[in-house]
Amino acid sequence: MKHTYLLILFLSVFILELQSQKLKPGFDKQEYLELLKIAQKQHIDVDKWKENTSIPDPQFYTLVTRSKVIGLGNLWDLWINKTRSIAVISVRGTTADPNSWLSNFYAAMVPARGRLKLSKAFTFDYNLSAHPQAAVHVGWLVSMAFISQEVLVKIDSCYKTGIKDFILTGHSQGGGIMFLLSSYLDNLKTENKLPADIQFKTYCSAGPKPGNLYYAYTFEKATEGGWGFNVVNTADWVPEVPFSIQTKDDFNKTSIFTVTGKMINKQKYPLRAGMKHIYRKLTKPGLKAQKNYTRYMGNMVSKSVKKLYPEFEAPVYYPSNNYVRTGNTIVLKADEAYYKLFPNSETNIWVHHFIEPYLFLAEGLK
Repeated sequence: MKHTYLLILFLSVFILELQSQKLKPGFDKQEYLELLKIAQKQHIDVDKWKENTSIPDPQFYTLVTRSKVIGLGNLWDLWINKTRSIAVISVRGTTADPNSWLSNFYAAMVPARGRLKLSKAFTFDYNLSAHPQAAVHVGWLVSMAFISQEVLVKIDSCYKTGIKDFILTGHSQGGGIMFLLSSYLDNLKTENKLPADIQFKTYCSAGPKPGNLYYAYTFEKATEGGWGFNVVNTADWVPEVPFSIQTKDDFNKTSIFTVTGKMINKQKYPLRAGMKHIYRKLTKPGLKAQKNYTRYMGNMVSKSVKKLYPEFEAPVYYPSNNYVRTGNTIVLKADEAYYKLFPNSETNIWVHHFIEPYLFLAEGLK
């Protein structure tokens, strides 16, 4: 009887210890492998992503909530750890739905702090960075706005049950959206609109470039110490998009470009004329390319968004397309053994982007 009592006591303490374990900073290989399996489950049921059913189901998490398709063809899941008080919020990547692609192609930039008028009943105020020059991808911002309203309700209900630790994740487009959602939630904590003892840990996977350098600074500062990652296969092209166009206007306010004109004007003729000519030749193409990008990937694409949401009001775009890689990057190096399994292809552009190659490379991490 005594031994039985001690065994019960030991098991009770052990279970309580498991349940009380908190998220730890730093990249965790096993955490990431589970998140890849969660991402696969999001697609295998509704989009037959690669139709690969050989990838096992998540081992430690149970699906609790799957949203309806919202925003620009988006979907998100809530998974709960079976033994620990940890929840996973996972945003689905791009699907075959044209609306899902619309989120990607709506690729002009907007300030990282502002307001979106999505309908008469839904105006979305957001603050993803306090830096006045920070800017982000407008399509993924629109998607995040719709997702965030549902996510906040679930975070509140989880918190009331004692869950205070949340892993934020998304593969592909889901990673691009999750960068912004992570920043949005972090700011709500700063403004005391979310409890201070909530802990978020972000794993973007195959995430594209979500914003400019000043947004990246903000995200990386907020997640420093091991609380935010982007995991990238070196053979995958998706983390290389959107197009990056850096102009003289993308630099800090104090830079060589603030004095270049004055320096040139101090030179004697004809050197002054020659330097002005060269300077215009070097700087004007970038400025013109940036304006064209905003014209087509902002003004033109916004008309398609307005067809979905007639009350949507296109925002004023930020005059930049200096998209940069963001977050602490975990590099999955495609080596000779990898290319034997996943050779380059001229017909299958997704060969290096789906879950299977990421899972293969991640399992090889030490």
